[in-house]
Amino acid sequence: MTRLSVNLNKVALLRNARDIGIPSVIEAGQICIDAGAHGLTVHPRPDERHIRAADVYDLAGLIADAPAVEYNIEGNPFVEPFLPLVRAVQPTQATLVPDDPNARTSDHGWAVAAHAERLRPVVEELTALGIRVSLFMDPDPDEITHAASLGVDRIELYTEPYATAYGSGTFDAILAQYAHAADTAQTLGLGVNAGHDLNLDNLPAFCAIPGVLEVSIGHALTADALKMGLAAAVAAYLAALGT
Repeated sequence: MTRLSVNLNKVALLRNARDIGIPSVIEAGQICIDAGAHGLTVHPRPDERHIRAADVYDLAGLIADAPAVEYNIEGNPFVEPFLPLVRAVQPTQATLVPDDPNARTSDHGWAVAAHAERLRPVVEELTALGIRVSLFMDPDPDEITHAASLGVDRIELYTEPYATAYGSGTFDAILAQYAHAADTAQTLGLGVNAGHDLNLDNLPAFCAIPGVLEVSIGHALTADALKMGLAAAVAAYLAALGT
């Protein structure tokens, strides 16, 4: 079964447009949990343009009352405040992402071979804390092999290229590329997550790839929530996953 982790960044982005605290990220998280989401994801950035450090702590408290729900914190481990936040709240999973602080959104996976010596002590520290470690990756079997050598638990496949191809109607070849990458990871003992621009239309085909453990979805789910309500949007994504 593929589990759904709801990314709350866009709820926080809307909240930050005013100084009155609405919509509440914590209330949104509770709605997602009550609707059956398996996890919550946040990606704090240094400028706090969406998720703030306070949200990271508040959501940790919320999830503490829902032990079946996983907490996933994404971010660049070499940019503050990611590692201090992860050390403090000790989420279920830390997804390490090589994004530039000024990037609008994550747009590529790790070149692991080039960053292995910097990543290795981070992976070792987080693993020692009991945190599951995932690396954000392009569907490149060679780089995934390097990721396995670091001792990470999972990879998260960066799916924007698949989503773009799906929108053009010519996605069979790139879907096969992702399937091969997922198979490579699983053969090496890595779990496979996925995320970025997945939506109700393109999600079922992608999750037909065997063994996808988790998808992290925020932008499209938040947009759908504007039409159908947040709880109903979570339910729709769970249905698309066959959950």
